[in-house]
Amino acid sequence: MLRICSRALVKVGMVKPWQLVKPVSSTHMVAGRNLSQQKELPKIPVPPLQQTCELYLSYVESMVEPDELRRTKELVEVFQKAGGVGERLQRGLEREADNTENWLTDHYVNADNLIKRTSLLNWSGMIFPQMDFRDKKGQIRCAAQLITAVLEIKRMIENGTLTADYIRGQPLCMKQYEQILSSCIVPGPERDSVAFYAEKHITVVHNSQFFVLDAYNSDGTPLTVDQLCVQLERICNSSLQNNVEPVGILTTEHRDIWGKTYIDLIKDKTNKESVLAIQSSIFTVCLDGALPPDETFDNNATDSMMHGGGSQWNGGNRWFDKGLQIIIGEDGLCGVNTLNVNADGVVVVALMYHLCENRKKPQVVQSPLEPLPEPQRLHFNITPELKTDIEEAKRHLDIRAQDLDMRTMVFKHFGKNLIKAFKLSPDAFIQMALQLAYYRKHKQMPVALEPVSMRSFRMGRLSFTNINLPASVAFVKAFDDPNKQNSEKVDLLEKAIKTHTRHTKLARDGHDISSHLWALKMQAVEEKISMPEIFTDSSFYKTLDKDVALQFYAGQVRNKAGYRLCFQAQPERYEIVYDIKNDNIEINMVYSKLSNNNTCKEDRANAVQDALIDVFQDALLDMRTLLEQTTRAETNPDLNQ
Repeated sequence: MLRICSRALVKVGMVKPWQLVKPVSSTHMVAGRNLSQQKELPKIPVPPLQQTCELYLSYVESMVEPDELRRTKELVEVFQKAGGVGERLQRGLEREADNTENWLTDHYVNADNLIKRTSLLNWSGMIFPQMDFRDKKGQIRCAAQLITAVLEIKRMIENGTLTADYIRGQPLCMKQYEQILSSCIVPGPERDSVAFYAEKHITVVHNSQFFVLDAYNSDGTPLTVDQLCVQLERICNSSLQNNVEPVGILTTEHRDIWGKTYIDLIKDKTNKESVLAIQSSIFTVCLDGALPPDETFDNNATDSMMHGGGSQWNGGNRWFDKGLQIIIGEDGLCGVNTLNVNADGVVVVALMYHLCENRKKPQVVQSPLEPLPEPQRLHFNITPELKTDIEEAKRHLDIRAQDLDMRTMVFKHFGKNLIKAFKLSPDAFIQMALQLAYYRKHKQMPVALEPVSMRSFRMGRLSFTNINLPASVAFVKAFDDPNKQNSEKVDLLEKAIKTHTRHTKLARDGHDISSHLWALKMQAVEEKISMPEIFTDSSFYKTLDKDVALQFYAGQVRNKAGYRLCFQAQPERYEIVYDIKNDNIEINMVYSKLSNNNTCKEDRANAVQDALIDVFQDALLDMRTLLEQTTRAETNPDLNQ
């Protein structure tokens, strides 16, 4: 039926010939290079066991009760003793590191992403400025221009002319860029897998109906904008009916549910061929209908990028397992939805910047060399059981769509210029302000992580810095204490920032506490030995369990393109992305009001987020005032009288 069905797919860890990429920059732009620099990148080290244990004890000291701390110290001592289980697991991890490109990325992708069974819905998206069209013709031309721009990026990846990423003169791993295109998550009953393909078509979905569109002419040249407009118009005209079963909505389900439904779906030969056609496409283009006119553009754009507005709007106009979905609404709304399984947010931001830059370039105009083949409609045979599954997916999607509520704020009072004037790290300063805000609101220190890019290592993805270190806890608890002098508070702030910066550098150099300990725990599972008590200890789960204990997750993404980010939080957790500019700070914050069993709790997410944003602004202003007053007092001692 389809030529794509005869092609082999490639699983994670294997590389197809076209995946020899030229990098794109999210930091410092350098002339394009080939990937010979990839081989020169170092492999990530396995941290020394004793160092990690010492850092772990230092970290938990201010986060657990004294009795728990004493117990944890005993367990750590047993774990790291000479000839003990810790050394055995360390040797096993070191052997794995010798035999893999990147032991941390293997654990990160497999453990953090593919084993998790939560819905892929709302992982991350990017919203472009509203386009200047409000009709189907404008929507089609915009889609054609974006398709052409992505195909040009793909060509540059293949022939090595895309620019390379460097930071502070150091080359960065570019592997993530090639993993966004032609990729798909394949659901499984217990765990998912990632597949990469080498096909030449894209999929287009309109009114929940999927089509295969060959992206290249028979001579290998990509279709022009005008050719794509012809093909997209054909698709829209042949899918005007909107009463078909929205098969794509199944991809919004919890992975356990979708994994089982997927098996039932592909038992039918036609369904299997249609699913494979979607999975193996370069990317998916979603031609959406307009969203509710009574909502603001920002609200509609966020809803569209994250979940399509629910089952009544464009929720079925998606295939959320795809690595990249380009979404264009009839009302001028435009953006993308991506998977963090394949690439981190900073890489997606950079890729989208290049996408829109390519869209501005003059388009090639040429007459078709031959008549264009009709795009192929993908058919699905829907059994009564599958129809029931689709109805359940609609219901679950609408619950999750109501849960998403994102707040965006621009703090205009100051930015990195002022913070640097005090000789402080801007990023660490923001992290201290976030902890202070959380403590003021919740009267307790949060379990918090900051993501750290590991792209200075071969195949590097993310590591983490534990934010709530003893020095930052001391600063936060002292800040509003009337018995503390301002000079002492400033000293505590400077110490907290220096400690945070040092731990961030440790993580960036491959010495992350939580990733190392979790990898050792996974090693115990792989070696089928009795789980060491250090990993069943209450302190471990209270401080390092990202799924249970983590209360907020905040990191910086430098958004050079200026497009708005959108993402979803895990249940009962703040997820925060910020961009520190010279004179302001952009904050995006999400808090989920769904519990882990997907039952709606009290509808308080808006109030929770608004309150924390307000308290965060106050914390920033108070910290600036503290620094200014203390500096003035040191310069003019009479101010202390």
